[in-house]
Amino acid sequence: MSTSTAEKAYHHGDLGAALVSAALDLLESDGAAALSLRAVARACGVSAMAPYRHFAGKEQLLEAVAARGFEDLAESLDAADRSAEGAEALAAQGAAYVAFACRRPALFRLMFMTPCRKPDTSRAYRILEMRAAALAGPGMPAADLTLAAWALVHGLAALILDRRVPLEAGETEAVARRITGQFARLTAGLTEA
Repeated sequence: MSTSTAEKAYHHGDLGAALVSAALDLLESDGAAALSLRAVARACGVSAMAPYRHFAGKEQLLEAVAARGFEDLAESLDAADRSAEGAEALAAQGAAYVAFACRRPALFRLMFMTPCRKPDTSRAYRILEMRAAALAGPGMPAADLTLAAWALVHGLAALILDRRVPLEAGETEAVARRITGQFARLTAGLTEA
């Protein structure tokens, strides 16, 4: 029994995951404008119709890419959180968030352009929320501390990516660590009030 080349190419394993990985590669190398189901299919060596078995359209592919980004971000935040204690763990998470954004800017932007799920459904958000809950006190409830920390690091990351903060090459991590550390120390004082 003979099998066509297209059929052989399609049966290479988990095509859904391969499509998302190919989309991530295209996003990082060529930007969001280069992403299409056809381009991702080409990168995976499958027919132009094969992606439709996994994604109804480009929007669903982008949502899957963003979801992978949030998982990668969660891994970074979790590692940062485990590297320190108390307010310093919050600062480490903040620095990791900014580093992730600077390391993968196209993915970071895409993650916040896709339709928004409630933040508390993201594992990355829950990692931040758990640290904030451990630090919260009467002066700043956990929900407020979580949102303030997220707003700070997201805003800092956006300012750096948009080149609104004049930084020399290699300064990003030190600046992010300094700013988030100051926020964490300030927060520690507020939560004790």
